[in-house]
Amino acid sequence: MELRIDVQHPEESIETELDTLYRRLHTAADPVSACATLPILLPGLIFRHREADGEHYIYVEDPAAGRLAGYTVFNRLIEVDRRTDRHVRAPHSKYAPAYQGRGIATAVYEWALAQGICLVSGARQSVGAHALWRALGRRHPLRYVAIVDKCLHDLGTEVEPRLREDLNTRMILFGARWSLGRAKASSLLRGSENSASLVLSEDA
Repeated sequence: MELRIDVQHPEESIETELDTLYRRLHTAADPVSACATLPILLPGLIFRHREADGEHYIYVEDPAAGRLAGYTVFNRLIEVDRRTDRHVRAPHSKYAPAYQGRGIATAVYEWALAQGICLVSGARQSVGAHALWRALGRRHPLRYVAIVDKCLHDLGTEVEPRLREDLNTRMILFGARWSLGRAKASSLLRGSENSASLVLSEDA
């Protein structure tokens, strides 16, 4: 399960952004500070959550170091219709190099999946994000989908290389209480018939 892996965030820009967010998180007048604290997902870290316009922001703080380890935003997908929008979000994460590989993003994604949110991958991924999706796919149902005409079309668990490279081809992780049967019965996923040809025809 390998999609387009061509995202790389410069370490210096990540650290600068996290420093700015940390200050905002502790400035009472700033909207970013209006967070609830989630139950402890990992020892030694504080997970702060806020929701704005249907999007979820998780800030992970290291109180001992007095800094932000990183954050994940569960964005709405502008490419889908309102019915689909109620159930899916696209996660995007940035974590400082010192905190990568410690299972923090995994804990945050697991939290979202436990809420019943279905996660859809972005058009492109970093190496770390792709590894995270592969690991989560061993514990949660994971499939390929095509975003066509504002809807998610099921492509199954394997797709041909040309289709995998198409920007409309994504991955979906089912949240708690979701299954392939429920997704299709509720029209979260449309049938796979002709989905591949629909995607490829846009490149023609």
